[in-house]
Amino acid sequence: MKPPEGIIVRLAPEDEYTHPIEEAKNFNESMYFNLFDATPLGGWFRIGNRPNEGYAEMSCCLYLPDGSIGFMYGRPEISNNDAFDAAGMKFSTIEPFKKLKVTYDGQVCLLKNPYDMADPKKAFTQNPLVPCRVDLDYDGLSPMYGGEAVKADGSPIEEKPEESFARAHYEQHISGRGLIRVGDREWTIDGHGLRDHSWGPRYWQNIYWYRWLPMNFGPGFGMMISIVTMADGKQRIGGMVLRDNEYVLIDDVRIEADYDEHYYQTTLKAWARTAEREYQVEGRVVSLIPLRNRRKAPDGTVLHTRITEGMTEYRCDGRVGYGMSEFLDQVVDGRPVGL
Repeated sequence: MKPPEGIIVRLAPEDEYTHPIEEAKNFNESMYFNLFDATPLGGWFRIGNRPNEGYAEMSCCLYLPDGSIGFMYGRPEISNNDAFDAAGMKFSTIEPFKKLKVTYDGQVCLLKNPYDMADPKKAFTQNPLVPCRVDLDYDGLSPMYGGEAVKADGSPIEEKPEESFARAHYEQHISGRGLIRVGDREWTIDGHGLRDHSWGPRYWQNIYWYRWLPMNFGPGFGMMISIVTMADGKQRIGGMVLRDNEYVLIDDVRIEADYDEHYYQTTLKAWARTAEREYQVEGRVVSLIPLRNRRKAPDGTVLHTRITEGMTEYRCDGRVGYGMSEFLDQVVDGRPVGL
């Protein structure tokens, strides 16, 4: 998606590291990585620093070959934004845009039925906590997609922190390899994924709903398809196609999904149009975990955001690949608004 007239997007190698803390109470800086192979085995990892609120958000989610999921979430106290290092998880930039590393040494809640996480207290009470170790090395496979939107003269864009989600954001398709250990089981993984990095004020409730589909079909072919919808109905639709080590921007997108009785996505179809051609994608959710974020509004109302994280098998142009289907919805009267 091209920026509006008078706006440019900039990105420098130093943006791979953390940024100065801003005044906004809800300033957030986060990194995210996913990785999948054809076993299928994979997972995703996120650290979000919220130094002005005094804590970091750490998430580790592992999709195991038997259909179980190992999940852990933490909110360790922090007082700075010096590094992505929280609750046993660490992200290291070895060479900007080219080589990064993810490690985790801690525990995960081992969920035979991942839907248990719809009630986190019950899930962590009734499922075992087991030791976990993750050690992954990532290589960039593509150019960078995104960056920080600024005015043409380089000055920042004014925004209301209480309405913002991320002022700066970029993504990249990657390959990765390494070790995943859960309890007494251990796997080596060699696959593909996508990573992102965001900074600026953020509340999870500032987007009404979104659909985010990162996918890989091998080292030379991947996509990211996105639909972001605000409460006033405005949408940002776009993404990119990776082919021949280059990104081609997506101009238009449609996504249709089927859901089960819990409103969790089970299958989907997506159409993505670039200036060159149209792509048709079919997806089948292999394993899914429902997560949530809650925040109390100034008037005392409890705002409830649901994020369903599905490891998904994709098919496009006769090829099979893997990735995520991440569906975020605000929940109103017990129902996700994006349906």
